[in-house]
Amino acid sequence: MTTPTEVAGRYKLENRLGAGGMSTVFRAQDTVLERAVAVKLLAEHLAQDDDFVARFRREALAAARLQHPNIVQVFDSGQDQESGRHYIVMEYVDGPSCADLLRQHRMFDTEDTVRIVRDACQGLDYAHRAGVIHRDVKPGNLLVSNETGTTKLADFGIAKAAEQTRITQVGAVLGTAAYLSPEQATGEEAGPASDIYSLGVCAYQFLTGRLPHEYGSLTELALKQQQERVAPITTYRDDVTPELDQAVRLCLERDPAHRYANALDMAGALEAGVRGDTTAATELMALTDATSKLDTTAATRALPAERAPRRAAPAAERRPAPPRRERPPRKRNPLRAIVLAFIVLLAGAAIALALSLSSSNRQDINNGNVNDQVKGLIQYINKHTQ
Repeated sequence: MTTPTEVAGRYKLENRLGAGGMSTVFRAQDTVLERAVAVKLLAEHLAQDDDFVARFRREALAAARLQHPNIVQVFDSGQDQESGRHYIVMEYVDGPSCADLLRQHRMFDTEDTVRIVRDACQGLDYAHRAGVIHRDVKPGNLLVSNETGTTKLADFGIAKAAEQTRITQVGAVLGTAAYLSPEQATGEEAGPASDIYSLGVCAYQFLTGRLPHEYGSLTELALKQQQERVAPITTYRDDVTPELDQAVRLCLERDPAHRYANALDMAGALEAGVRGDTTAATELMALTDATSKLDTTAATRALPAERAPRRAAPAAERRPAPPRRERPPRKRNPLRAIVLAFIVLLAGAAIALALSLSSSNRQDINNGNVNDQVKGLIQYINKHTQ
């Protein structure tokens, strides 16, 4: 089976734009509507595979439902009668992919990064609300139009409707491994949070010129995602605000539930971060970190002295333990009780807890709007866990 020069009697193939394990994309001319289009042909060795053909058709059906300025539009699909090749006809974007731009520049400006990622977030949010998961977000699938500067999400080639039966088998990994979320890397089902993670990897790479985790195999990547913390972006460049750094790394949380609730929250956090501001989503992460700190501190204080881990001294230095003296009972510390009670509360009850404090203690908390109250609570926690 050879590559045809014309598909469906109207799309004349010109130059090849790119190729992957599943398909090859060509720039083509639609002779009926007289416009440039992109034609994707199913890989030749997969054309006889019923499973891949079914997945290819599902791609066309899922992607054709999506009509958004930040998503490459699907125009047509079918099987060419003469060549037998399955095809999808898409909008042609005259401009480089972010993978091309990375090869040229290695890193992007902070403003360019936020603009590109914001556009991608707009497209992802629309797709997610339509029940479609991209599952293969990576720099090569972020196309930047030369004419408008708009970024468009391309190749929902491994996307699927969230409500449909899963096609790939458990453990099968599709897409580029470096951008897979931890749940995808271990063969679990992908969801909106998986796309947010992948886009976060892109943002991290745009700003640092490197991936969050270096790896030699998919197994090594999965282990590092579970065991290693992502290095702060500010480690590699000093023109990135701590707020933008925090906003990007929130996408890379291991637990999908700890990432942004949706792609629009991610876009808002990055736009605020580049200005040195925070949003409710990033404030929530700071509150979670403060709660973890408080939990650890309270647990350490509550640990009996005889249980505290100690390094054994050499035999020559060991001395008999002095006789234990009875100590008078200690008075309960009301502040400690409040701190310990706070540990078991959910983050959503934080403001209610602040209101229960004495007027002297809540003075720093109970002021301003919700964001100010959260900041005040974090300051209060930090002040009382020194």
